[in-house]
Amino acid sequence: MSQNEIILTREGLAKLEAELEDLKIVKRREIADRIKLALSYGDLKENSEYHSAKNDQAFMETRILIVEKMLRKAKVAETDDIDMSKVFVGSVVKLHDLEFAETIEYMLVGPSEADVFDNKISYESPLGSSLVGKSVGDIISVAAPDGVIKYELLEIKAQP
Repeated sequence: MSQNEIILTREGLAKLEAELEDLKIVKRREIADRIKLALSYGDLKENSEYHSAKNDQAFMETRILIVEKMLRKAKVAETDDIDMSKVFVGSVVKLHDLEFAETIEYMLVGPSEADVFDNKISYESPLGSSLVGKSVGDIISVAAPDGVIKYELLEIKAQP
């Protein structure tokens, strides 16, 4: 992985492309309509609707630039071509927490796809970066605010 690449799953790439399309087609039109309506209210100095819409427009345009940049740097992790004996982006791993004797599954994804509530962790996160390149049976140590957390890597699967 080079510093300029952003590794994504196919699902993550599709979500970014859909977000960009929505921002450019739907959201731009909605904000333009809000600005047009707010302009009809007159005096812009004390027109909170206008200022709110312009602020939202700036945030949206910034997000468009960020997503476009991410898509230019995106590289899709093709799990078909990956040696599944090692963890890589797109791998689903089953871990055993050695301290609490709990087992959990995570999918290793790109930073923009990470969602802890959906058990998707970024390869740039402390746990994710510790997992990359590991094999079944390896012990993974992750520094946390409360100390070091140790996991045993039980299983590696391809993304569903």
